[in-house]
Amino acid sequence: MFFAVFVQGLALGLGLIVAIGAQNAFVLRQGLRREHVGSVVAFCALTDALLIAAGVMGMAQALADSAKLAQALALAGAAFLSFYGIQALHRARSPQHLQAAPGGAGLSHGAAVAQAAAFSLLNPHVYLDTVLLVGSIGAQQPADLRCWFVLGASTASIVWFGLLGFGARWLAPWFTRPRAWQVLDALTGVTMCVLAALLLRHVGDGC
Repeated sequence: MFFAVFVQGLALGLGLIVAIGAQNAFVLRQGLRREHVGSVVAFCALTDALLIAAGVMGMAQALADSAKLAQALALAGAAFLSFYGIQALHRARSPQHLQAAPGGAGLSHGAAVAQAAAFSLLNPHVYLDTVLLVGSIGAQQPADLRCWFVLGASTASIVWFGLLGFGARWLAPWFTRPRAWQVLDALTGVTMCVLAALLLRHVGDGC
């Protein structure tokens, strides 16, 4: 049972984090320049893990006090996952690519971490994804399995940022291929829709 919960957290984490965006482009840029890669990857992954854990534990406490709130958040989460999945499937029809900004001056260690912090913490979608969405879904898990859900979702961040940063020189040509992102978006869309269906089934079982 714990493995299924871990995989659910991993799939949700990957579905949310594997996307074309400023944070991913910055990590890719640092990886291509081989500049403070370990610190940037560690900061982004650790930030995600802390926000996910805070979301799950905070939501769990809130949901423990209200069964109706638990059901409402589960339904809202399913609706958001469905919307996110449909968006990803729509993006799969329109070729895109991820490309790090070329050139630019080198960054000091402090400046690189500061930029990683800005990309990680100043984006409202980060809190919507990690604290609210992942938190509300993780809080639906049995109390003794929530840690496995958090671990799965956090592992997604570690793996993804690690690939972007440390594998940049080998993976960058692949990331610039629109076809590759079409495949990723299609897989993301299907995964999000499946998770939405599982969440709705959970709500039905609880009624």
